[in-house]
Formats: sequence, structure tokens, C-alpha cells
Amino acid sequence: MQVEIWSDVVCPWCGIGNARLQSALRQFGHADDVTLVHRSFQLDENAPTGRTRPVREILGARYGMSDSQLRENSERLAGLAAAEGFEPYVTSDNHSGNTQLAHELLAHATEQGLADAAWERLYRAYFAEVRSVFDVDALVALGAEIGLDADATREVLTDRRYRDRVLAEGEQARQLGATGVPFVVVDRRYGVAGAQPTETFVQVLERAWADSHPAPILVGTGDTADGAACGIDGSGC
Repeated sequence: MQVEIWSDVVCPWCGIGNARLQSALRQFGHADDVTLVHRSFQLDENAPTGRTRPVREILGARYGMSDSQLRENSERLAGLAAAEGFEPYVTSDNHSGNTQLAHELLAHATEQGLADAAWERLYRAYFAEVRSVFDVDALVALGAEIGLDADATREVLTDRRYRDRVLAEGEQARQLGATGVPFVVVDRRYGVAGAQPTETFVQVLERAWADSHPAPILVGTGDTADGAACGIDGSGC
């Protein structure tokens, strides 16, 4: 069974949603048969490259949020993240900007078999450590921390070989009906929008599994001539 999750590394709900999905997979009885695929979705593809702005400034301008509203929202998100074992979780004292390069690093890590580690590292770098995930030097350093070769990573981020892949994944999510992230799709049949509770993810996984592995319909129990059968203990033979 394939589970795809589209996210952006500066999306606070994505960090929480990823943690909840991971928790759901740990509770799912068939987790060993699940392939988890992380996919890129930029919340603001048009954000200027090479420049960041304080999140407080961005949210204030975009939504008219006051300092008290920002503090309340940040505290609420921090509490939800802590419940998933993700703390500290800083969402209003960060800087934000164009995440294209970060997603190109993630694509490179995926090709090296390090997708889960890379997504987790960038989430924690941004939300727990308030580190930059926007420039080549910062991303090369983060990649090295999960075992990526620094020179190879710098080359990837310089020649931009994963640029089109990142953009295509975002477009793919929109074609599947995503209007935001996180966005989870199971077997390309079930879509889950937003950082739903762990229990919701478990229910969707169980339903998808049941639909793809239907139990046989039992007709009769076999104690008549027309339905004769041997019991599993040898009786009736």
C-alpha cells in the first residue's frame, strides 16, 4: 500500500501532520506493507529567492494578525506539537522565504534513500532549532548531518537538477485536489486534507487496506452433502 504526503518544510501544520501520520503508521497492523512517499508542495512558489522575512511580519501583513493573536496561535501549535513529541516548536519567531532549494535537497536525499531522515531533519532544524533552510550553505550542512556527501549536495543545489521534479510534484497535488498542505493520499484513492488526528489517519489506513484486501465471503459451513468439508482439526473427513 502506498501512502503519499505532500508538505512544505516551513508549514507548521505539516510538521504536526507528519508526526501524526508517523504515529498512525506505528499503530497500523500492516505498516510493514506500507511505502511512505514524501512529496514537495511549496506554499508560496512566488516568494523571492535569496531573501527571508520574519514570520511575524508575513502573518501580520497577510492576515492582519496582532502580536497577541500571533502569540496565542504559536502557543496552540506548540502544545499540539508537544503532544506528538515534537518540542520545542517555534512558529512565530522564525524567518521564512522561498523553499524551492530545500525541496531540491529533499529530492536529492530521497534518491539516496534518506527521505524520512531528511524531512525530519529539516522540520526540526526550522521549528525546533530556528535554523535557516533557505540557502545552499545551510542546506549542505543539514544534508551532511544525515549522511549526504557535502560536495555532491552542493553540486545538486547549484545545477538545480531537481527543480522540475519539485514543481511537478506540487502540480500533481493540485490535480489530485489539494488546496493546501499537509495532503495525504492513500493508494491514489483516499485523500486526507490537513493535519488530521492520528486516529483519523489510522481509520483511513485500515479502510484502504480492507478495500484492497477483501476477505472472502463464506457461504455455508459444510455439514451437508452439498457443502461437505473437512474441519481444520480433521473432523468430518
